[in-house]
Amino acid sequence: MSGDVAVLGVGMHPWGKWGRGFVEYGVMAARAALADAGVDWRDVDSIVGADTVRGGYPGYVSGAAFAKALGWQGARVASVYAACASGAHALNTGRAQILSGLADVVLVVGADAAPKGFFRPAGGGDRQDDPDWLRFRVLGATNPTYFGLYARRRMAVHGDTLEDFAQVKVKNAALGALNPNARYRKRVTAEEVAGSAVVADPLRLLDICATSDGGAAAVLSSMGFARRHGVADPVRIRAVSTVTPRYPNTVLDLPDIATDSAASMEPAAETFRTSIARAAYEEAGIGPEDLSLAEVYDLSTALELQWYEDLGLCAEGEAAKLLREGATTLGGRIPVNVSGGLASFGEAVPAQAIAQVCELTWQLRGAAGERQVVGARVGISANQGLFGHGSSVIAVR
Repeated sequence: MSGDVAVLGVGMHPWGKWGRGFVEYGVMAARAALADAGVDWRDVDSIVGADTVRGGYPGYVSGAAFAKALGWQGARVASVYAACASGAHALNTGRAQILSGLADVVLVVGADAAPKGFFRPAGGGDRQDDPDWLRFRVLGATNPTYFGLYARRRMAVHGDTLEDFAQVKVKNAALGALNPNARYRKRVTAEEVAGSAVVADPLRLLDICATSDGGAAAVLSSMGFARRHGVADPVRIRAVSTVTPRYPNTVLDLPDIATDSAASMEPAAETFRTSIARAAYEEAGIGPEDLSLAEVYDLSTALELQWYEDLGLCAEGEAAKLLREGATTLGGRIPVNVSGGLASFGEAVPAQAIAQVCELTWQLRGAAGERQVVGARVGISANQGLFGHGSSVIAVR
């Protein structure tokens, strides 16, 4: 089954390090989304929470945790975990409920209270069947280590430079300075990026996103409910991609520390990340040439460049050229991360894919203020979760 669902309202709790619990952030975002939609909490048929493994038992049943905090009212509930793709999977769950007729109005919420420093495997004890635990215990391969290796690969294969990586940060910091929900609202120069501490060579501190607290929420509805609610032309979600990789997977991807052998079977014609976008384009019936803007998962400056190619915004190896031409900044042919991206927000894992849809919604409404993409009609988000969780949403107006 395919079809559009309306995005009636969106809301966020600003990103930062606030020292409070994830439920508080999620409830604030939820109330903002309900107010934006003009929908009373008691009229919500279903609530879907994107889980956080750092929130104790409430984090694993976040849908119920948010529902309780908002006030029990009998709504259906679901809780979804897909690592960094959790938000998109939660949106997809809500969308599926609407398209199947199980619900008319769904509230989707994600929030996190992140630890200081880089993320570590959740829980304790020895888990020799857990590749996330193994990469830390056996290799000491933290997330920044992987980001650095990926940057080195782009430099070796495509000729990307440290100056290219720095310009991604410069672009995103300038846009984040315009976003009241961003954690970092200060412009930076390429010289400041180059002068920041080396974290995982060749990446500097300002090349890598932080870990943050924050929350985001969206109120989805059937198109029929939107019309009855007096919203004739809402922003609509047209596609959600949650695909998995194909065998053999010959590209190293966290948390796995090995790739499949292609000795007896040819690898797939496209990489996993490319397949995420293709599935979204196919469902929506559009192509990259139809996009007005993109919000992508810039864990590092080098990974943002990789997404340009994976989304089909340019040919393989031409991401840095696209950046240098100014095509991906505000006013360019295809602006990327006009929200400021994770470079300006940091990671609040269950919330970030929902936050991307918040930005797409504001842009498609023409309500993004100084960072508005003129004439925005189609937007895509791209994200990725550990263990082969795809994440891409296409929104239209």
